[in-house]
Amino acid sequence: MSNVVSLVRRPTLRLSPADDVVIAAKPLSAGTVVDAEGVACTDAIPAGHKLAVRAVAKGQPVRRYGQIIGFATQDIAPGQHVHSHNLAFETFERDYAVGVDVKPVEKPAEQASFMGIVRPDGRVATRNYIGVISTVNCSASVSKFVAAHFTPEVLAEFPNVDGVVPLTHSSGCGMDSAGAGIDILRRTIAGYGRHPNFAGVVIIGLGCEANQMDALFQAQQMKENAQLKAFVMQTTGGTRKTVEAAIAAVKEMLPKANDIRRERVPASHITIGLQCGGSDGYSGITANPALGAACDILVAHGGTVILSETPEVYGAEHLLTRRAVSQEVADKLIRRIKWWEDYTARNHGSMDNNPSPGNKAGGLTTILEKSLGAVAKGGTTNLVDVYEYAEPVTAKGFVFMDTPGYDPVSITGQVAGGANMVVFTTGRGSCYGCKPSPSIKLATNTPMYERMVEDMDINCGTIVDGSTSVQEKGREIFEMVLRVASGEHSKSEALGIGSEEFIPWSIGAVM
Repeated sequence: MSNVVSLVRRPTLRLSPADDVVIAAKPLSAGTVVDAEGVACTDAIPAGHKLAVRAVAKGQPVRRYGQIIGFATQDIAPGQHVHSHNLAFETFERDYAVGVDVKPVEKPAEQASFMGIVRPDGRVATRNYIGVISTVNCSASVSKFVAAHFTPEVLAEFPNVDGVVPLTHSSGCGMDSAGAGIDILRRTIAGYGRHPNFAGVVIIGLGCEANQMDALFQAQQMKENAQLKAFVMQTTGGTRKTVEAAIAAVKEMLPKANDIRRERVPASHITIGLQCGGSDGYSGITANPALGAACDILVAHGGTVILSETPEVYGAEHLLTRRAVSQEVADKLIRRIKWWEDYTARNHGSMDNNPSPGNKAGGLTTILEKSLGAVAKGGTTNLVDVYEYAEPVTAKGFVFMDTPGYDPVSITGQVAGGANMVVFTTGRGSCYGCKPSPSIKLATNTPMYERMVEDMDINCGTIVDGSTSVQEKGREIFEMVLRVASGEHSKSEALGIGSEEFIPWSIGAVM
C-alpha cells in the first residue's frame, strides 16, 4: 500500500484497480455522481467511508487495497454505502508466500545523523531522564511521591536532566509467581531499567508481592550500581522512610546524569516504535504509508523500526511473510498469529473485536480492513526478525514485536525492547505521550489536524488534499524524527504527557 505516490483532490479515492469500493474524500450526499467511477451514490457516504463501485453478491469477498477486507452479508449494488450493515469479517486462507518480496536495501550516498547522548556502554539516548519504577501497584504511590519531590525548581540545578519520571502500574501481585505473566512484567521492568533514555533508575517494591525484587534482579540479570538502586518498603521501614531513601538515591544520581552533552551520531542509533491509534478510513491512505516511507529511509540509514499490535496485523500478516528474510522469521510471526487466535478463543472473544467504535465511526469496518492499512506503517523493506513482548530488539532494520493492539500496552513493550522514539498515527485524535521516549503524532486528515493542532505534530491529510505525496510526507516525517531525536520537543512533550502511559501487558488470571 505504501507505493501510492500522490492522490489528486477528488470526491473519492481509488486505491487499487481490483477494488470493489472507493473511499469518500469528503462527505457525499445521496445522488452525487462520481464521474471517475461512473456511479451515483444511492446512500449518503461520510468522509473516509466506502462507496461500492461494483456489484458484490451476498457471501462474496469485498476488496480494498486489492485485498479482501470482508464478505458481503447481503447483495451490494454500485452506489451503496459499504460498512457494518452489509460487510462482515470471515476467516479465509491466505498465501504466505514467504520471502517473495525480499529485496536488497539501497544504502544512501550520505549517512544521516542527529545529536544524541552517547552512554558509557556505547548505546545512544534521545532523552535524559531518571526513572522511578514500581514492582507492584502497592508501591505505586511511594514511586509517585519520590518523583513529585523533583519539581522544576529542584531540577533547575541540573538543566541537562529532562525530568524524574514515575512509572507505575496495576499489576505485580495476585498473579502466578512463575509463568508467562510474571516473565513479561519482569522483562518489561528490566527493559525500562536498562533503557538508554534513563541516566538512572530507582526500583521500589513493597516486599510481599509476587514480583519479588530479588527474583526480578536474578531473572533479568540486573545488579545494583550507582545509577540503579532498589528499595523494598517493608525492609526500609515503610512509606516515609522509603520515600526519603529513594529521594536521596535520586539526588546522588543527578550530578552524573547532568554531566552529559549531545554529540553528532549516525541515524542508525534510532529505533522507532510504530503505532496507530484512533484510526480512521484515511489511516491506510495517508499517515500510515507516509510513516512507512519514513521507515524505509531510516532502514536505509541503518536504523530500526518496530511494527507491533499483532491483533491489528491479523488478516494482513501474509503481506509481512512475503517480506520475511527466512522461513524461520516467517514462522515466528505465524506462531504469534496462531497464539492470538487461541488466546481470543480461550477468552470467548474474536479477532474481529477490533476495530473499536471510534475506528468504525471513522470508516473502518473489519479487522481485515484495519490491518491492511496498519501494516503500511512498516514500509516496504525486509522483515528481518520477530520478537516477543518487551524482548530486547537487537536486529537492525524492519522488525516485528508481538503486542496487544491497545496503544499504551503495545508501546510499553516497544520501549522496553529499546525504542528510543515513537511515531504514532491517528485519525480520530489520540493524545498520546511517552516517557522516556518522545512521541511524534501524525494526523491522517486535515480537519482533525486543524481541530487538534496542539496535539498533532504533522498533518498527513495534505496527501488527500493533493498538495503533497506520500514520499514527500515520508521525508518530512524522517526529518522531524532527526530533530526530535536531537532534543526538539514533540507536541506531547510540550504538554507534559507521558508519565501515566507505562502499562505492561497483564496476561493470565488475577488471583
